[in-house]
Amino acid sequence: MSHLELVTEHWAWSGLEPVELVVENDFGNLILKDEGNRFWRLCPEDVYCTVVAESIDAYNKLIQDKEFLEDWHMIAMVTEAKKRLGELEIDQKFCLSVPGILGGDYIGSNVIKAPLTSIIESAGRLGQHVRELADGAKINLADVDYLTDLE
Repeated sequence: MSHLELVTEHWAWSGLEPVELVVENDFGNLILKDEGNRFWRLCPEDVYCTVVAESIDAYNKLIQDKEFLEDWHMIAMVTEAKKRLGELEIDQKFCLSVPGILGGDYIGSNVIKAPLTSIIESAGRLGQHVRELADGAKINLADVDYLTDLE
């Protein structure tokens, strides 16, 4: 199954109906385009998928924004992850072992490597599971056992 098909299957709850995978970063974040030529950012470590640009012109402006680029490239985290875990293999990405939405920290000891397909699927399933919960709500980790697919 292609990455686009996985996003369609596991992130439909976000409202995204992607037609093109535009770009991905070393942490499995994706920029996707929908039929309306809107651009979405899928951020698996924080389990969200939102519109970041309403048009190609807005997207071209966004990718020149210094703050966006710093957040997108995650240079400090990628450098630390490569130092601890080595270079990525084909179709691997870094990810947080414990996602930020579950209290995971952006620190080297919380970073692992995993196939992008597993990251897309696991984060999408987690997002669907917690999307209706209030901030601070308790969840049963047994209900999100698919996170072990990342290890």
